[in-house]
Amino acid sequence: MLLTDDQLVDVRRFMGYSVSGNATAQPYRELVYSNVSYMGLSLDYRLANLSVNEEMVIVNTYLPALKAREQEIQGAASNLDTESAAVWKRNSNEISDRISFYNYLRRELCTFLGFPPGPQLAAGGRVVRS
Repeated sequence: MLLTDDQLVDVRRFMGYSVSGNATAQPYRELVYSNVSYMGLSLDYRLANLSVNEEMVIVNTYLPALKAREQEIQGAASNLDTESAAVWKRNSNEISDRISFYNYLRRELCTFLGFPPGPQLAAGGRVVRS
């Protein structure tokens, strides 16, 4: 089993790496990923050479959890206008708490792949949206 193109895009962006271009933009892809290597292996090489079991962990564990957390952050934005409703009171830290947990999961994916977080994730709290 190989990760689909959509799954590869999700893995890269969750890890904090920028776009890589498409097949017709090969020079751009090489420019971006020639500098993205760790211990002599490029991210693309590492992702292309995962075992079936490793891919299953990514597909069944990390990607669904990360997509759900990303959507929860978006959903939490709909509560920003409510301070209090009856006895319910909005958690004023909800979005930052969700972003922190989301970024924690993103870093766990990087750790699982044995690859450092990308520039978008290494800086801390920036949320990557598709």
